[in-house]
Amino acid sequence: MSSSAARTFSPAPPALPQRVRPARCSSGFVGPAVESASPGARAVTLSSSRGGADSSLPICRVLNGMWQTSGGWGRIDRADAVDAMLAYADVGLSTFDMADHYGPAEDLYGMFINRVRRERPAEMLEEVKGLTKWVPPPVKMTRSYVEENINRSRKRMDVAALDMLQFHWWDYSNPGYLDALKHITDLKEEGKIKTVALTNFDTERLQIILENGIPIVSNQVQHSIVDMRPQKKMAELCQLTGVKLITYGTVMGGLLSEKFLDTNVSIPFAGPPLNTPSLQKYKRMVDAWGGWSLFQALLQTLKKVSLKHGVPISTVAVRYILNQTSVAGSMVGVRLGLSEHIRDTNAILSLELDEEDMGSIAEASSQGRNLMDVIGDCGDEYRA
Repeated sequence: MSSSAARTFSPAPPALPQRVRPARCSSGFVGPAVESASPGARAVTLSSSRGGADSSLPICRVLNGMWQTSGGWGRIDRADAVDAMLAYADVGLSTFDMADHYGPAEDLYGMFINRVRRERPAEMLEEVKGLTKWVPPPVKMTRSYVEENINRSRKRMDVAALDMLQFHWWDYSNPGYLDALKHITDLKEEGKIKTVALTNFDTERLQIILENGIPIVSNQVQHSIVDMRPQKKMAELCQLTGVKLITYGTVMGGLLSEKFLDTNVSIPFAGPPLNTPSLQKYKRMVDAWGGWSLFQALLQTLKKVSLKHGVPISTVAVRYILNQTSVAGSMVGVRLGLSEHIRDTNAILSLELDEEDMGSIAEASSQGRNLMDVIGDCGDEYRA
């Protein structure tokens, strides 16, 4: 694993104040818009003034993650999936996160946004946001190659401009990521992309990108009560520059839930099966952090907090991460047309954890290993 330290924080880029504009992420269409990004806010505006024109995007603080459409969670019926997306948007959970390689995710969004245009009020069309990712191979990043791929996502999602393009790069030894981001910034200036963001970049490369004048508004990273790496170096740079974090893996594929409390998955058939790609992935994170017994102690702590507030463990787990430094939003995976957790997801936005809650969870989290030492900085798990 990479263990390179982030570069010393320099005066450039200058610290930017986070400009927060009114944003809607309401329970339906009743009541006032959210006016701030305070801890209890339902929405936040991501913004950057680098690279010329100012850019900003209001998003819901709980995002609907669409990795589950890529296979491994059950067969997706497209009509049912779009109906489910409408159900989420109807209650104000109106920000959807996807990628070019998440199976039919971008196509589903295109079908969904057309239903919104035809069947929902105009204000809902303004509220809905589609965030996608581009994960290219580390080949030469020419303008035509970058534009071709961005246009493909625009066509699949049926939008004139992508609300957000989150860029990922596999190989830091190849500096082509800067070429790609400069072309992406040009496409933003031409109106094909509204905001530019990253996914799974480490602190060192984020600073290099900002120093090159790229108008980054956010970095999407793995972040949970078990994986607190983003709060080590990344959050410090984000505070200095105004870049925000969008988190995924926050409920660890469902491991942070009552379903896995008081279980032993190491004994065949003694516990719930780890039968999805996300459960298998995050079980490996548990092992790296401290193992199943320590994880059970963490779940017991979360259960006490959840009973105090009358919400599920998963709701507490997401709220805890939303309260962390520089976190703008957290992903909750949606199994569109297969199952839904709208009520529990919406409850995240109204839950308030007090100082005692936050302290007890932080103490339980700190009992595990420091994953910065085990894995490295954000995204290093993909670059072993």
